[in-house]
Amino acid sequence: MDQFFGDLGNLKPAAGAIKKSKRVGRGRGSGHGDTACKGDKGQQSRSGYSKNPGFEGGQMPLKRRIPKRGFTPRNRTSFNEVNIVDFERIEATEITPDVLREVGLIKGRGPVVILGTGDINRAVNIEVHRITKTAQEKIISAGGSVKLIPIDPVDLRVKRGPSIKGKMKQTKSKLDV
Repeated sequence: MDQFFGDLGNLKPAAGAIKKSKRVGRGRGSGHGDTACKGDKGQQSRSGYSKNPGFEGGQMPLKRRIPKRGFTPRNRTSFNEVNIVDFERIEATEITPDVLREVGLIKGRGPVVILGTGDINRAVNIEVHRITKTAQEKIISAGGSVKLIPIDPVDLRVKRGPSIKGKMKQTKSKLDV
């Protein structure tokens, strides 16, 4: 045991691991005097200088060089997609968003859209927020029915204009006057 702990008092860092910190702006005798390692003149030698992260020294920045395609709206409503093929996993004849969550076809909250991929052989009554034409035709031809339910305003991600302390700002339009 003594031979294991015997060297703890004599531990030293490896040679060259500890360096003296650079003391900038402490006069000529420090070796970093006069310009404080910033060089002569120019924007970078002045106090308060900071460059933006994408700056490339006047060269056209990468963000502006690469091609840009498409547009993704910031406030779009994202739907949970379910295909008609997936209804084979559900035994219930009444299908609502809650039933789809219980079965595990959708996760979390948000509006549900039914897509027309696959076929359905039995009659089901569906209540969803949105459905495609092909899906609706297949469900009705199988003897089922479709009912559209309104989307919860919390899930409908649409900008509603400026707000003041959480309340909607009341503005008069030209038609109201």
